Amino acid sequence: MNETTEPAMSQDDVAEIAKWEKAYGELRSEMGKAIVGQDHVIEQMIVAMLARGHALLEGVPGVAKTLMVLALSKAMHLSFNRIQFTPDLMPSDITGTDVLQEDPVTHVPSYKFVPGPIFANIVLADEINRTPPKTQAAMLEAMQEHMVSAGGENYALPNPFFVLATENPLGREGTYPLPEAQRDRFLLHINVEYPSGPEEWEIAEKVTGGELGMKALDSVEPVLQPEDLLKAQELVLRVPVSDQVVGYAMSLVRASRPGADAWSRHAPGGESSDSITKWINWGAGPRGVLTLISCAKARALIHGRYHASMDDVNWVIGPSLRHRIGPNYAALASGITSEEIIDMLLEQIPADKEYTVPVA
Repeated sequence: MNETTEPAMSQDDVAEIAKWEKAYGELRSEMGKAIVGQDHVIEQMIVAMLARGHALLEGVPGVAKTLMVLALSKAMHLSFNRIQFTPDLMPSDITGTDVLQEDPVTHVPSYKFVPGPIFANIVLADEINRTPPKTQAAMLEAMQEHMVSAGGENYALPNPFFVLATENPLGREGTYPLPEAQRDRFLLHINVEYPSGPEEWEIAEKVTGGELGMKALDSVEPVLQPEDLLKAQELVLRVPVSDQVVGYAMSLVRASRPGADAWSRHAPGGESSDSITKWINWGAGPRGVLTLISCAKARALIHGRYHASMDDVNWVIGPSLRHRIGPNYAALASGITSEEIIDMLLEQIPADKEYTVPVA
């Protein structure tokens, strides 16, 4: 089937996609002045931004998470703030607070809102799991609503607005892990791996010589403005996606749930997903389908393609679903992770079958 769920793109849209493919190359080139490797991570971060979502980064200390965000903000000419989450951090330390001030002319005291560090285009929430749930909730509420409430007033956050939160995968002492419902608020969960051998060799040579790292940030030039990013976000909404791609993404997500219905188990080709769901405590909700489709469309855009494909869905399924699938006790006891469950989904849900709208 070749039907699409969006209207056909205009000639102007086609020209804009070609511009964005070039802009993405320039963006990566500028970030390469300060960063070695991590191409997969950077691409996922940009895809999340174009899909209007936030991202949760997980990686050991020292793999350049902060440096990547700083380089990205400079190359896009976006404002940046870093919030170091600690056990004593309060919600007002993030969102801002009303401060009593005296008018210099009338000498009448009044409250004035002083914005917190969340008022930036890109916010790095460092070690978000090291602060109590009350502060986590304030942060996540601002992420969802794109505004902050204080003193009975609402204050809109900058547009574009994008949060990168980091978690340390090492020991859990002194941490407050994000509940599943709050983790689901992040569009993507990105794994930041160690660099390869050749990359680490280059890092060792160039960073110690002042050619890379924080010192090199001054050489990163902006190639995109905030308004360019906003236009691209609108363009992503108009990238066509076929019913076949929607059905494939939907089948993957529905098959990840315990007690998957007949459409999820059998319609794609007769192979039951029972062997998958026996390892699952909970599966991805509707937000998982939305994430797969919107991120597939965003990836198509930056690679100069005019429609989202099955390959785009497969590329984004890991960061889209790894935090939305909960292995059960049997899986944990057997050493089966959410990553392995996703691999099972890709093996059992065929991409070459015809998908149709499910019957109620």
